[in-house]
Amino acid sequence: MDNPMRVVSLLRFLSIVITISICPCNGNLISVPCKEYERQALLMLKQDLKDPSNRLSSWVGGEGDCCNWTGVICDKKTGHVRELHLGNYYADEEFSSESSSLGGKLNPSLLNLKHLSYLDLYRNDFEGKQIPSFLGSLKSLRYLNLSEARFGGTIPPQLGNLSSLRTLDLFDNLLVVENLQWISGLSLLQHLNIAGIDLSKVSHWLQGTNTLPSQLVELHMSECDLGVLPGGISNMTSLRVLNLDYNSISSIIPIWLYTFSNLETLVLSENNFHGEISSSIGNLTALVNLDTSDNQLDGKIPNSLGNLCKLMVLEFSRNNFSGSISEIFESLSTCSSGRIELLGLSDNNLSGYLSQLGNFKNLGSLDFSSNSISGPIPVSLGNLSCLESLDIGNNQLEGVVSEVHFTNLTKLKYFYASENSLTLKTSLDWLPPFQLNTLFLNSWHLEPSELPAWLQTQTKLYALNLSNTAISGIIPTWFWNFSSLGLGLLDLSYNQLYGKVPNIDSMSSEVINLGSNQFHGSLPLFSSHITTLDLSNSSFSGTLFHFFCDKTDGPKQLEILQLQDNFLNGEIPDCLDNLQNLTLLNLENNNLDGWLDLSLGLGFAFGFWSVLGSLLLNMPWSTGFSRFQNNIVSKLYAIIQEKL
Repeated sequence: MDNPMRVVSLLRFLSIVITISICPCNGNLISVPCKEYERQALLMLKQDLKDPSNRLSSWVGGEGDCCNWTGVICDKKTGHVRELHLGNYYADEEFSSESSSLGGKLNPSLLNLKHLSYLDLYRNDFEGKQIPSFLGSLKSLRYLNLSEARFGGTIPPQLGNLSSLRTLDLFDNLLVVENLQWISGLSLLQHLNIAGIDLSKVSHWLQGTNTLPSQLVELHMSECDLGVLPGGISNMTSLRVLNLDYNSISSIIPIWLYTFSNLETLVLSENNFHGEISSSIGNLTALVNLDTSDNQLDGKIPNSLGNLCKLMVLEFSRNNFSGSISEIFESLSTCSSGRIELLGLSDNNLSGYLSQLGNFKNLGSLDFSSNSISGPIPVSLGNLSCLESLDIGNNQLEGVVSEVHFTNLTKLKYFYASENSLTLKTSLDWLPPFQLNTLFLNSWHLEPSELPAWLQTQTKLYALNLSNTAISGIIPTWFWNFSSLGLGLLDLSYNQLYGKVPNIDSMSSEVINLGSNQFHGSLPLFSSHITTLDLSNSSFSGTLFHFFCDKTDGPKQLEILQLQDNFLNGEIPDCLDNLQNLTLLNLENNNLDGWLDLSLGLGFAFGFWSVLGSLLLNMPWSTGFSRFQNNIVSKLYAIIQEKL
């Protein structure tokens, strides 16, 4: 008996040795090189493609293995080409999207890749060429992405022959659709994106019950000009993602939609949905993303939202919802408050208080602007350590906001809180925990009533609005230095600021509003970057010559200039051609003399006169031009007022 056992043991040992000798140490089988005929097919494909950024530089003749070429993935066991990753994902990297796009045409040599299961041509530029009908013969395809590739013409019905296809993405092409019957041949399709394609000619066909594959789990039909809700969707109970935004659909939300218990993302925004949201919304317990913004929905938001424990994005903005925000917060606090990252409730008819705001500790974006929410902002706001964007503007909030409200808001970048009855009270040496990009506090009251010194710490600030905040005094030098660092919008209007305004020709701002203050002295020189400048309703004096005629900073981009209600005097200079883009000029209520030089560029001629020309031309010419002659205290706007 010993001998047979020894033989078995020896055979086992030899099998182990043989296995080890065949398999490499890393445990992977040695890859088989690509097939020569498939290699030649790829070279023919490259020959017909435009490649301005040389993305396919590794695709060369010779004896190299095409499985090592950029974008090519092969089956390691057989060497057959299985996947072509030719999407243009370089836009945010080395190249711009345009320069890195492939173009030209697709060569039928692709048909020699009989094992091809994955083809990605995303964001290339085929200049309106039709999708080749031969793609319908790639019977092994499971994934086809032609999105944003600028294909045009009609969609070839041969695509319906791709019976193995699981994913089809035709998003945002220049396609014409006259028939979608071919889609019914895609019996295994799970992901369909036809967003951005005009389907208005086939909307009647989409009302059928079996027009779209019922096994779909993801359907994107945004911006398809549907007009009506496709009836065929009612059978797609396996859907996890449904996107129908921007379709002008006029309807109530159908009852059958509340039975889609697998839905994770539901986007119905930018339509004309009306009526109330049913309490049956609570049946969609898998929902993660719910967006019904920009519709005409009304009534109370149902408390059954509290059943949606997986909810992370809730966007109900710009509807006609009513009721108490306190009740909404209470229902969401049932199980989803710790998960919600975005909550949008702006532009509705909501009232109530914010006492439960601190429960939503994972919020990154919160917007309940333009409602009737009242009371104080709770100190618990400072607990929202993930918050990046907060918009509470245009409500009836009141009370004091102090440093403690911002204690843990280290990620806050965007703070819109204008048009409330709030007071910001901070110490002179406060160092905020955040770095803001945007700060709108117009119509607040600031304590102390001066430009906050802590603004100096906000080195990434791009937009600042402190209008009508009762701040007073001379603008300190540090503020002008701070403003030149990258501030794109500055609004300090309707305050009690005084003193002289230094030259602002070093500022990079595009919009500056210093109107309705008490500044005096001559007008400051301004940067060529500025497009809108308001220095109205102050006490500026002197002439317009240097202000209008300065060319040291190059051509001016100024489009809107408000200088009314000052003490400016002298003649209007004849160098308004330095302001070629000017479309609105207000010099009302000054002490200016002379003629307004009308020999300006096309921008002024078409923009400026499109506003005032018709009013002027309806008057007698002598009357019209007399407004520009001699003392023009009432000048151009007097024409408008006279006509009104």
